[in-house]
Parts: sequence; C-alpha cells; structure tokens
Amino acid sequence: MKRNTWQREAVREALDDVAGFISAQALHSALHASGSPIGLATVYRALGDLAANGEADSLQSPEGEALYRACSTTGHHHHLICRNCGLTVEIAADEVETWSKRVAAEHGFTGAAHIVDIFGLCANCTTRASGAAGTAR
Repeated sequence: MKRNTWQREAVREALDDVAGFISAQALHSALHASGSPIGLATVYRALGDLAANGEADSLQSPEGEALYRACSTTGHHHHLICRNCGLTVEIAADEVETWSKRVAAEHGFTGAAHIVDIFGLCANCTTRASGAAGTAR
C-alpha cells in the first residue's frame, strides 16, 4: 500500500471536484491555478495509483489520452459519458453482465472481464444543441 502524501491527497481532492473524466495535464493545470506546486509527473503517478486501488476510474479518450475521474462506486460498474461536457453517470448494466458471462462460456472462456462505457449527449447538451440548430435557420 502506498503511503498517503500531501501530493496524493491534493490529486484526490482535485479529482473529487471534477464532474466527469479529466486528463492528468488538465488536472495538473487546475491544481497549479489553485496555487499548488505539485509536479506533472507526480499527478500522473498519483492518478495511476488511485486507479490501481479502485479509487479512480480511468478510460482512454478517442484521441488515445488517459482520462480519470473519482470513483464513487466500489466494485465493477459502467458509465454513461457525455461527449460534449464530460458529465459522467455510473450505471449498473445487469444485461451486459449476463450477456458477457454467457458469450464467454459459449466460447470456452473463463475469468473473462469487460469494460463497457456508453458515450452520448446528456440532456442539457442535447437541449443546447437543439436550441442552437433552431436558431441557425
């Protein structure tokens, strides 16, 4: 177990303040904007540790960048993620769990794991996009 340093705690607190997923560089910038002297390498290391311990979720953006968010659910879960604003909702997906176990067993696999995140537009971004489309006419 890693010891709890002020830097790790600062990263954890900053991550708690973010509504969705954020890159290490963006989190580092936010920390610096609030006056923290923490280094970028330390932010990367702390985020990696938090993700490894289940205290943060991580995913890869479409551009290939690692993104992180504070994990509010322990155990296996999935996300709905807004492509526009980054709003993230943790969801249960019982149907996915049942399907993945069945498909793995049908093919002779054991110990199978999966990651399912659903990307779309949240209600607010959909409303804004609809309003913008209506005024552009």
